[in-house]
Amino acid sequence: MIESLTLLLVCQLAGEVLTGLFKLPVPGPVLGMVLLFAGLLVRGGVPRAMQTTAGTLLSHFSLLFVPAGVGIMLHLQRIEDAWLAIGVALVASTLIAVAVTALAMLGLERLAGRGPDATGQDPS
Repeated sequence: MIESLTLLLVCQLAGEVLTGLFKLPVPGPVLGMVLLFAGLLVRGGVPRAMQTTAGTLLSHFSLLFVPAGVGIMLHLQRIEDAWLAIGVALVASTLIAVAVTALAMLGLERLAGRGPDATGQDPS
């Protein structure tokens, strides 16, 4: 488990360093996750120890929401003051995310030759 955790943290550190070094507009942990994914692809799979470590981390994933919950309770007055703006932002961003995902899926299906063509006809 120590080796797997070390690998995860090294990938995160590498992502942070690359993001800072090249001024990339991507969070370091996200870039680190991409590096980890690329490494696992090159290796040809996920080692058993990494699967066990990831499973353990995911089983305790809910603990990561405790700081966010404390922050909400700490700043409850601010949230009450801006509830309308927060609500509109949440609904709008959700709708935009769903629409972009649907358009991306349609585009990928069209590229793969399984979706409707330019005339709207389904090839199957």
